[in-house]
Amino acid sequence: MSGQGYEEYIRLKIDRTGQAEAFDAIGDRYDEAFPHKEGQLASGRWLAETLPAGSRVLDLGCGTGLPTAGQLVHAGHRVVGVDFSAGMVELARDKVPSGEFIQRDLADLAVDGPGGLGRFDAIAAFFSLLMLPRAEIPYALRSLHGLLRPEGLLALSMVEADVDDFAIPFLGNTIRVSGYLRDELRQVVSDAGFEVTAEDSYAYAPASTDVPPEIQLFLNCRRRA
Repeated sequence: MSGQGYEEYIRLKIDRTGQAEAFDAIGDRYDEAFPHKEGQLASGRWLAETLPAGSRVLDLGCGTGLPTAGQLVHAGHRVVGVDFSAGMVELARDKVPSGEFIQRDLADLAVDGPGGLGRFDAIAAFFSLLMLPRAEIPYALRSLHGLLRPEGLLALSMVEADVDDFAIPFLGNTIRVSGYLRDELRQVVSDAGFEVTAEDSYAYAPASTDVPPEIQLFLNCRRRA
């Protein structure tokens, strides 16, 4: 991301304190409410099997560390998990002790400088970008582009919905979410410098009664130069 683009991203970043506090309170109930994650497991398997052994992978919005960080570590990759919820980071450290987990906002991720994470061979971003307002998502994708090595892989998932920063009840809390219809999501991802190499969708009914059924979109992507 160019300096100008990064500054614009920082300017757009909204206060996500309430979002993080909601996930702190939800804790392990997240995995209980979403017990079957076939799409996420399949997309994580694509990363695990496509990457050379020992690849460095960023798990963005790592949550409890399961299933993705655990899946990738088990496959022999080096995982850095990032989440804005301190509670989720602590759970991930307990559940996936071989991973490295950091509490940080997506807008504060950088390759170099203080706290710089370096570059990655791949990024898993499962349901993390939907926590952003739409105005931020193109900048967030460009940030991920900059964190990847050339030809690096991105496994991305979103819920298919035509909404922007929309408040919903979620496991006894309120969170704000955004989404796209699938054609628009493909375009936003392509505009950020990624080639979509495969995609899939799943109808998903969470175990919790206060979370409505949803269509989950999964994109397998590769960074263009």
